[in-house]
This record gives sequence, C-alpha cells and structure tokens, in this order.
Amino acid sequence: MKRWISLAVGAVLVLVGAVWVLQGAGVLTGSFMTGQKLWFLIGLVAFLVGVVLVAATARRTSRRK
Repeated sequence: MKRWISLAVGAVLVLVGAVWVLQGAGVLTGSFMTGQKLWFLIGLVAFLVGVVLVAATARRTSRRK
C-alpha cells in the first residue's frame, strides 16, 4: 500500500473513531449512537488503529530518508 494511502486511511480512522467515541460517551448528541457503550468501544478501536497506522507510516517514511 502506498504511504499516502496508509496515512489517509489512518487519519480518517482517527477522525471517525474520535467522533464515535464522543457519540458513545454522550458528548455529541443527535444520533442513534449517542450514549451507547458499543459505539464508544468501536470508536476507541478505530481511533487506536488509526493512530497506529499513522505512526507506522510516519516511522516508515522517516527511516527511508
């Protein structure tokens, strides 16, 4: 997978995961996900996978220079 694709997918997972965590925690309202523990956990996993993907891509990029 190209580096920019990995970085973009990671960034999207971080953003979407953060929104899902906030909705699951009840901070963001107006959705069926508001206040649901399941969406908090799904968001947390998505957020962490995104952080790992971005970090791994950045580390791989810095090693090549």
